[in-house]
Amino acid sequence: MLGYIIKRLLLMIPTLFGISVISFTIIQLPPGDYLTSVLSMMADSGQNVSAAEIERIRAIYGLDDSVFTQYVKWMTGILTRGDFGYSFEWGRPVSDLIWDRMGATLSVSIASLFFVWAVSLPIGIFSAVRRHSFGDHFFTLLGFLGLAIPNFILALTLMYVSYKFLGQSVGGLYSPEFVGTDWSWAKFGDLMKHLWIPVIVIGTAGTASLIRILRANLTDELNKPYVVTARAKGLPEYKVILKYPVRIALNPFVSAIGWVLPQLISGVTITAIVLNLPTAGPLLLRALVSQDMYLAGSFILLLGSLTLVGMLVSDLLLALLDPRIRFN
Repeated sequence: MLGYIIKRLLLMIPTLFGISVISFTIIQLPPGDYLTSVLSMMADSGQNVSAAEIERIRAIYGLDDSVFTQYVKWMTGILTRGDFGYSFEWGRPVSDLIWDRMGATLSVSIASLFFVWAVSLPIGIFSAVRRHSFGDHFFTLLGFLGLAIPNFILALTLMYVSYKFLGQSVGGLYSPEFVGTDWSWAKFGDLMKHLWIPVIVIGTAGTASLIRILRANLTDELNKPYVVTARAKGLPEYKVILKYPVRIALNPFVSAIGWVLPQLISGVTITAIVLNLPTAGPLLLRALVSQDMYLAGSFILLLGSLTLVGMLVSDLLLALLDPRIRFN
């Protein structure tokens, strides 16, 4: 197992290099650059900039360098100083912008993950054990609704309910009086009051899909000979179900870690925009639209890194959870 882990870690190095090259190249593919976007907005507002001023700004931002030179400078800063570059639009280091959004992003994503697991696990087990019962059909209907309803529609609906019937401010993670204040129990309580909306919206689709996956996997395991043998030996029903079949059917939950970690950074962008959440997703979208190449490239590189780490963690946990899986 140790040799397998070392091999995977070594393979991550060329993979991350390839991700960095591809992501930086793709960001450079659209015509123009950040300065082009700025000049376009200035022209729309009636402002004129001389050619000399444009060249001066290009030299300051390093936009007159070739794509290869820009990439080398970016990677050199990351590898030697941990410097991900400078955001043109925000006028701040990229690392500061990313870490400013991490608190809210982690809060929403981790809470959504626990919501998905806490809801889908018992419902999936119930649906598999009580197949074709009224409860199974009821939860199946809810699952299809969760998959069919767009997240932004559900977000708008819950925002209306929160404002109309609960009297809460809508949008964001805090009430206006707590924005920008230091942490306290009152601010934490206000966060809990606002957190349930994005958690339900983000977790609905994931919950619905995992219920169906767990139901199918567990139904298949319940028909295996070892389950029939356990029942024949007189084991209690809850032990027959929970000790082995559920353990093996949990593989999709563990393998989901591979996409959960990058989702902690990107989040559900459209939902975050609708709910005005200060998470990383809207910041990444804005960086791509404005061609803020260092900010967008750093986000994509971070997403790729988390995907690789998540896949490694999920593979190792699968080997611990399922005795049929072994890595040589």
